[in-house]
Amino acid sequence: MAEKTVSIETSMLSRNERLATELRERFRAHQVYVVNVLSSPGSGKTSTILATNERLRDRYRCAVIEGDIASDVDAVTMKEAGLPAVQINTGGLCHLEGNMISQAVDALDAGVGLDAIDVIFIENVGNLVCPVDFDLGENLAIMILSVPEGDDKPVKYPGIFQHAGALLLNKVDVAPAFDFDMSAYNAVLDDLNPTAPRFSVSATKGDGMDAWCAWLSEQIEAARA
Repeated sequence: MAEKTVSIETSMLSRNERLATELRERFRAHQVYVVNVLSSPGSGKTSTILATNERLRDRYRCAVIEGDIASDVDAVTMKEAGLPAVQINTGGLCHLEGNMISQAVDALDAGVGLDAIDVIFIENVGNLVCPVDFDLGENLAIMILSVPEGDDKPVKYPGIFQHAGALLLNKVDVAPAFDFDMSAYNAVLDDLNPTAPRFSVSATKGDGMDAWCAWLSEQIEAARA
């Protein structure tokens, strides 16, 4: 018999795809819209989610699944802002996987109940490579880049920018203090992902957040329809 080799990576991704399909069906059954928030550490994922919730909470009930290697700092921040939140600590893993999300969704369901949630934000582990490979059953994946990180990140990490359904450039309020070439940034995105909408925002100051939230609301309503 010929020897057959099955890579661990292939097996793991196949299992994750099955779990992602189950999650997607579960979310659809409860009419929950899910946003997978991707970025490097420090880009402003937490502040963007909080600012988005501020603008959506009169219309949608939001919850958060927090992914970090360690600690529950962000989950505590979300709960203090009135958002139901579940913390996932990966213990060193650089991304979230379907089995982790399944357990977190179980916890949300046991707590507030999925029928009491309209939108779940999954704050993925800060990483520009690994999270792209793992479908979490989301409706939308967004990529947040912050101005201080530099305009060259789409060139260095093209996969995550190609994967995103929307691209947010955060901390534009501090742009004058940094050498960020907006033209170069947009030129690369024109090649990598010309169809994804782009939003220049400052989550803490509010710049551009209304436009982003208006677009997101349109996506939520389209999914419901």
